[in-house]
Amino acid sequence: MSSLSCSASDLAPLFSSNIANATAMANYLCARFDTIANKLSDTIYAIDNTYLLFSAYLVFAMQLGFAMLCVGSVRAKNTMNIMLTNVLDAAAGGLSYYLFGFAFAFGSPSNGFIGQHFFGLTDYPKPSGDYNFFLYQWAFATAAAGITSGSIAERTQFVAYLIYSSFLTSFVYPIVSHWFWSSDGWASPNWTGNLLFGSGVIDFAGSGVVHMVGGIAGLWGAFIEGPRVGRFDQSGRSVALRGHSASLVVLGSFLLWFGWYGFNPGSFLTIAKGAIGRTAVTTTLAGCTSALTTLFSKRLLEGHWNVLDFCNGLLAGFAAITSRCSVVEPWAAIICGFVASWVLIGCNKLTEKLKYDDPLEAAQLHGGCGAWGVLFTVLFTMTSYVNEVYPGQPGRPYGLFMGGGGKLLAAQIVQILVVLGWVTATMGPLFYLLNKMKLLRVSRDDEMAGMDLTRHGGFAYAYHDEDDQSIKHAYMTGKIEPNIAIPPSNHSLPSEDV
Repeated sequence: MSSLSCSASDLAPLFSSNIANATAMANYLCARFDTIANKLSDTIYAIDNTYLLFSAYLVFAMQLGFAMLCVGSVRAKNTMNIMLTNVLDAAAGGLSYYLFGFAFAFGSPSNGFIGQHFFGLTDYPKPSGDYNFFLYQWAFATAAAGITSGSIAERTQFVAYLIYSSFLTSFVYPIVSHWFWSSDGWASPNWTGNLLFGSGVIDFAGSGVVHMVGGIAGLWGAFIEGPRVGRFDQSGRSVALRGHSASLVVLGSFLLWFGWYGFNPGSFLTIAKGAIGRTAVTTTLAGCTSALTTLFSKRLLEGHWNVLDFCNGLLAGFAAITSRCSVVEPWAAIICGFVASWVLIGCNKLTEKLKYDDPLEAAQLHGGCGAWGVLFTVLFTMTSYVNEVYPGQPGRPYGLFMGGGGKLLAAQIVQILVVLGWVTATMGPLFYLLNKMKLLRVSRDDEMAGMDLTRHGGFAYAYHDEDDQSIKHAYMTGKIEPNIAIPPSNHSLPSEDV
């Protein structure tokens, strides 16, 4: 508020030759200016915190979107199980992020690897951050855990969900967010030391930090568990185990779309940024382009219009643009979404060949398209937007196709490699140990009967999975109609005996 500050000694000579009256008038005006400045400062603080809280609510509402998407994508016999795991991600993630996660992520002052303060929010809030910031970051942590739950759906024990979700939100994800988002992180663009390749990693809202972490964790969980019963036949051919409600998939996709406006534009943390509107536009265009590209591509490849592919394409575009939504032009977001669609299609083809089973395509969508998003930052990042979003250090590297050189490319490749390595080194052994201890996967009989019945006390609602090949017996009786001979029709009336 320096523009509203004043000094009586500066104002006094402007009023009159009567020094006493002039000084009194100057003091009075300065007092009024100081009052206005304080009120305006309080108003800006309130508006910024309201914006951040609203963004946190939007991101948390994405948990409902994840839940609906997951429920619609699984068979009806596992409805209560997948709903419970989504609620668990939020609840267990809330406590674990409060106790450990937030401190590991943003507990400054700290070293470049891990935060060291604010365990259990001790000595928090600080002038640099308030409870609103904690809530916002917790919503991001639960989003990463929710991604993983989709990959291992329909065959995972509840205790495994509890363990992995707590571990991911308390340790694995916070370390990554510290590296790339904390002002103390070794690869952060906000680091006060020597920036990585003179740039730091530009992952504005988390294509790498959130989506790659959740996707790679899910990749290892699903790989170690193996495919669901009936997902591949004896000859190795893919068998579709379709979800029971396309309506819920569409509902979940719309909720996630809505929540993404808190995810990406909300990552500015304050509303007084001119780039917020541009960020919302790039987010929208990338998702729309990817959705349409997926729809028409699958129509050409498979011969029909599939709403489920359309929804996954939409989310693929969002996951990809999240990294650089604030530093590219809208036309570049369209390119990003177009390529993201083909990354998703290609990853799905590859997983079928490798007999990898992910009911929600979470590893392909969030891991594969998230990695593409991190790389896409290298190509079309605008130097003016970089300086706007990351002020204070002019001359940062920018997009390769914009004439910015290869330093940003090197930084983004480092992010992909370290996220892949870190999540593999932590979540891979965790899922392996759970599997060895027989805590990861349910029994074959429980899986075929459905976990709602065997683990949660009954079905969510009455249903009959007529197309579920995994629950059909080797020998099934068909419906037998009575063999009644129908006499040929005779149009003449029968004669009556008189």
